[in-house]
Amino acid sequence: MIQKEEIDYNRSMPKEKTTLAGDAWGGLAASLVVLPQSIAFGVATYAALGPAYAAYGALAGFLGAATIGLAASAAGGAPRLISTPCAPAAAVMAPLAAELLIRVRSPEQVMVLLLVVGLLVGLLQITYGLLGGGTLIKYIPYPVVTGYLSGVAILIVLSQGPKLLGLPKGMTLCPGLWTPGAWRWEAVAVGLATIACTLGGPKLTKKIPATVLGVAGGVLTYLVLAYIQPGLRVTVGNPLVIGPLGTQTAGFGAWSTRWGEAAALGFSEVHKLLFPALTLSILLSIDTLKTCVVLDAMTGTRHDSNRELIGQGLGNAVSGLAGGMPGSGAMAPTVVNLSSGGQTYASGLFSAAFVIATFLLMSRAVAWLPMAALAGMLIVLAGRMFDWHSFHLLRQRATRFDFAVAAVVVATAVSVDLVLASGVGLALSILLFIRNMMHSSVVRRKVYGDQVTSHQRRLPEEAAILAREGSKIAIFELQGSLFFGTADQLYTEVEPDFSRRRYFIFDMKRVLSVDFTAAHMLDMIENRLFERGGRLLFANIPQTSPTGQDLTSYLRQLGLTDPARRAHLFPTLDEAFAWAEDRILAKNLEGSAPDWPLPLEEIDLLKGMDPGYLAALKDCTGTRTLATGESLFMQGAEAADEMYLIRRGRVRIELDVDSGGHRPLAVFSRGDFFGEIAFLDHGRRAASAVAIAPTDLFALSRQRFDAAAARNPELGRKLFSRISKALALRLRHADAEIRALHEA
Repeated sequence: MIQKEEIDYNRSMPKEKTTLAGDAWGGLAASLVVLPQSIAFGVATYAALGPAYAAYGALAGFLGAATIGLAASAAGGAPRLISTPCAPAAAVMAPLAAELLIRVRSPEQVMVLLLVVGLLVGLLQITYGLLGGGTLIKYIPYPVVTGYLSGVAILIVLSQGPKLLGLPKGMTLCPGLWTPGAWRWEAVAVGLATIACTLGGPKLTKKIPATVLGVAGGVLTYLVLAYIQPGLRVTVGNPLVIGPLGTQTAGFGAWSTRWGEAAALGFSEVHKLLFPALTLSILLSIDTLKTCVVLDAMTGTRHDSNRELIGQGLGNAVSGLAGGMPGSGAMAPTVVNLSSGGQTYASGLFSAAFVIATFLLMSRAVAWLPMAALAGMLIVLAGRMFDWHSFHLLRQRATRFDFAVAAVVVATAVSVDLVLASGVGLALSILLFIRNMMHSSVVRRKVYGDQVTSHQRRLPEEAAILAREGSKIAIFELQGSLFFGTADQLYTEVEPDFSRRRYFIFDMKRVLSVDFTAAHMLDMIENRLFERGGRLLFANIPQTSPTGQDLTSYLRQLGLTDPARRAHLFPTLDEAFAWAEDRILAKNLEGSAPDWPLPLEEIDLLKGMDPGYLAALKDCTGTRTLATGESLFMQGAEAADEMYLIRRGRVRIELDVDSGGHRPLAVFSRGDFFGEIAFLDHGRRAASAVAIAPTDLFALSRQRFDAAAARNPELGRKLFSRISKALALRLRHADAEIRALHEA
């Protein structure tokens, strides 16, 4: 699962300039993580063929790290991504090796078959990329993905536990745990030291990767034990270390012979490898794209998923041809690379180059790597890979089905194998898709804050600011079901606005349902907006959707609308819109809005009017004071002739609807005016007016004004000229908004 901590890491990350030196330092730091992990995954895979083949596993891990790192970085679609042998590859290849050994009974032939699997994986990934499969793979439901990865984590623990305890060959972890007499205390000491240094090392220093600290702690512990016990000072025949790499089994000279055997394989042998290769290709593709998504969130970039699959496929194909382990884009070395200055594809090339140089210079030292140290490191990685946060899904009824999907995939992976788990995951994906299927775009309409405005009437100075800065607000009217099939579509539709907009408003009135994957995508959108100083606003979330889902409760359970978060929830779209406008105005106006009542000459409609005319108007006005929630007049009231000028506070104009509620039409605030239509035609009130804050008003009586205008005709001309100009501006603005909404 993409953890929040991984995304939040970006907020404290230094912004490095794109330089060759930065890529070199990033590649060097990443190689320190890649090499021990690659060796560990290779050993975990080929040790299934027998202790003598652990050395070949180390070589296969190195070859995989070198070839995948070079090819994937050169042809991939995600700068800064570090590709290397990974846990899913070991979790699939190790049991496959054991199964093939039972079937063909020749370790050498099994090695040939494993190379064919790696080649097939690469060819399949290239095919996915060429056919646009990068987009389709992202549609796999999140519970299925997290089930895969958690299952891989458990399988790693089950396979590496015996090595950590130093159990005899053939004894599995479960019976071994209850047989302390079978433990090798030297292996236990080395493994525990590795785990302790891996977990505790970063608390002492963050300059050295935790993996390196862990392996160093394990090796140092082994050396201390070897000083005490002379029997540990040899590599040949010592089951506690990898052993020499220079034998025919682990050497470079056997490749031509092995590929000659591979060429002689018939279709009957190869087709049995297709399903394991298909499973592994999907797992590695998912793992790569998951890492790419996190990398995008950390850097604010967007990877090319199809190109990345082609690059990964090329790397795995070359690795298979060279006799290496398959792999994927890996999270740990990628984060180390980024934090150390890596910025381009060159950082991946540097990482592979440093892996090659380090391995060639220290190949003899690799023979002394303790098996228990590698096992301890892999167990720590497995613990971090397991999605512990998924248990939170059990707390809410709405997310228990998502947990059940993940649990079924995990149970299948552990009790049977990952091959069958992939089939179960595919079936569950189809069921989830049928449950949430939809056919239309998730974004029904999109408009910007410089095209329309909220019902809050703004004074000319404020309106000018919003006309200039309102484009920073984007309103998305969503519709249908937000689920794994539309989550990426939503992200794709809003992505072009990240660079220019600061406030996203999601109008949820037409949304039918939201699933866990979509909620996760909303969380990513919120994080990306916050990194740019923006906010995500939800409006019109229905209490109960047509599907029966309580969307407000569901989003609250997942924490998206928690008051402590940066997203905000509003009952209506207009309130969300006005909130965003207020934030823009606050950044562009000096000081906060005063709260004292305005004199008549400060009312915007009357600003600049001759003092003599103002004195005459003042004789025509009275004052009104309203408490919050108090009505000034009601829709359909008797004929009236007063126009109101707001000295302080806010008044909402609302229309009664047939359902018995009210529809807000506009909000007028300090310095504005309303009620001019009744002032002009003496008609009934067309809507109701309610104070939404403590409010002071000037009430201009038409009857008293007519008497004053009879004495001074110029007063009437001056006032009606100003009213007509204000109404013309309002009509022009309303016409522009109607056109914008029609075109959206």
